[in-house]
Order: sequence, then structure tokens, then C-alpha cells
Amino acid sequence: MIFETLDTFGHEQVVFCHNKDAGLKAIIAIHNTVLGPALGGTRMWPYKTEADALNDVLRLSRGMTYKNAVAGLNIGGGKAVIIADPAVDKSEALFRAFGQFVESLGGRYITAEDVGVDVNDMEFVYRETEYVTGVHQVHGGSGDPSPFTAYGTLQGLMASLNKRFGDEEVGKYSYAVQGLGHVGMEYVKLLKERGAKIFVTDINKGLVDKAVSEYGAEAVGLDEIYDVPADVYSPCALGGTVNEQTLPRLKAKIICGAANNQLANNAIGDEVAKRGILYAPDYAVNAGGVMNVSLEIDGYNRERAMRMMRTIYHNLARIFEIAERDGIPTYKAADRLAEERITAIGKLKLPLGRAAPRFQGRIRGH
Repeated sequence: MIFETLDTFGHEQVVFCHNKDAGLKAIIAIHNTVLGPALGGTRMWPYKTEADALNDVLRLSRGMTYKNAVAGLNIGGGKAVIIADPAVDKSEALFRAFGQFVESLGGRYITAEDVGVDVNDMEFVYRETEYVTGVHQVHGGSGDPSPFTAYGTLQGLMASLNKRFGDEEVGKYSYAVQGLGHVGMEYVKLLKERGAKIFVTDINKGLVDKAVSEYGAEAVGLDEIYDVPADVYSPCALGGTVNEQTLPRLKAKIICGAANNQLANNAIGDEVAKRGILYAPDYAVNAGGVMNVSLEIDGYNRERAMRMMRTIYHNLARIFEIAERDGIPTYKAADRLAEERITAIGKLKLPLGRAAPRFQGRIRGH
């Protein structure tokens, strides 16, 4: 059944990684390397079954192909999952064993942090392989990508406001922000700096209190966030929050946030369009993090990263154009933009092969 599944998703390679002594059970999925080596984070999660882990890594790695293509990056899509509980199973041996598997792929897959994995864990992976991004600044890396993801989300928001209302004046409008993690809080800060009215919610009351006291936000209950009279709904936490139950309650004219997989399914995406709500496709909006870490390949530069975030505005504008041109919902237009770029570059048939990733400016020391 695995090969049938791979046919459906279109993956090039799936690697099952096992080291009994280190307690490592992991899967690396390389979806597409037409644009360059596959880049995507490593997620550590206590999956109930191996089938759940495989399904997750296949879905996530395919998503990275589309995200990286729309972002205009010269990298393909991949992802890895480690089947373990991040609260109890982390060890140096486990991450170094994983790093050896990444190294064995010779640069076809480049990893980074994802759910359950932080920069300290990546330090151990980095001891075994160069093919890591998001390493600490002391090694010439980029560190925490959250501020860049938030700034990129702001660029996507401005493109959406311009499309829906004809201006980019963030402070004129109101926002329902769901989720106040690293990215969500940074996004709230950016909205506040521009004078916006902000409603916030989060399962962590301390984060809500911070948003209220520091940024003048108005706190609402977890379920009430869908009912507030905001111009923009900004999901910045879990996926699937735009669904059959919540969509009829939204007052917003725009959905634009940093969360992954915001639409519960494609039918919801169609319904969003029918209701006249402008959806800014999540993987185009939240590409700031992967844009930022991708710059480590050529030698990281913060100013260059900030300039790159601003291309998200133009990417969204292009998606809205395609949606209008082809008469399709914006979520389909984003996929079409990605597929058109992969097809066009795939036809180039580069005769000399691809240069290996460079990772200039890195400092190896342990």
C-alpha cells in the first residue's frame, strides 16, 4: 500500500530511519527536488501508530514543496518526523543518530526545527551533518524564525487589504487573532504598532494577559473569537479552525494568519470563496520562516532576509490575480502558481547537474 500512497502524493523518496541503541524511529520524506534540495523541518511527536506518522510526513513534505515553490525559493519540499514524546524522549544520542541519517542523503534533504524540536536539539543534529538550517547565531545561523514569519504574515495581510478594501492601512481595520505563541504575539505587536484594534484568544491565559497589558488587545474566550465583529480573522495556532461549525459565524471579510492548514478541507475553501471572504492561502502567507532559514545555504544576512519577506506581498497579489483570471478559489490559485513554477523549471533540464548546498559563513565548533 505504501507505493500506492506515494503514487498519490508524488514523492521521490521515503527513508525509514532506525537506531535501536539511540531509541530512534524516524521517517524522512523527500517529495520533490525539481527546484533544488528538499528543505523542511523535523517534527517530534508521539504518534499513536506508524501509519499516522507516515501519513503526517507525506502530507507535510508535499506542503513544503508548494510553500517553497510559491515563495520563489530554489529548494524543493521535504519533511521528517521522529516518533517520540518530546517531553521525555529527547537525548543527544537520538538527535545525533538522526543527524547521521540526514548526512547519508548527501544534501538531498536539509532539515530544520518544527513542532517538538528546538534550536538546542538541532545543535546535536548539526554535530553529524552540515545539512541543517535554523542553527544558532553562534554558528552563523539565523536563530528563531518567529519574527520573520510574523513580518511575512504582515506583508500577506497588506496585500489582502489592498485586494479587498483598496488600501494597505493596517491601522484602519480590526483583527481577531487566534493563538499567541511566538509568531502570534509578534504579529499582534506589529498590528499594534500600526494602531489596529485587536481581539485575542489563547489557551494560555498568561499570554492573553500579556497581549492585553502590553499591546492593548481585547481578550475574548476561546470559542468567542469566531463571533467578534473583526474585519480580519487571523488564525495563528492550530489548523482546521475554518470549518463547517465556525465559517457561518465569521464576520470577517478576510482570512489571513500564520497557522498551517487553516481550511478544514477543500469544500470549506470553496464555501469561503462563495461567501465573498478573501482567503490568503496559509503557506504563501507563513513562508517567512522557511525563507529566512533558506538564506543560511548561501550565508545568512538579516537585512537580506527582511527584504525577502517583502516578496510575500507580491506572491499574494499574484495568487489573487490567478484566482480572478481562472475563476477559481484562492487556495487552488496558490497550488496552480506552485505547479506552474515547478513545471517551468523542470523543463530546463540543467545539463551540468545541481551544485551542492554551500552553507557559507558557518562555524563548526562543538
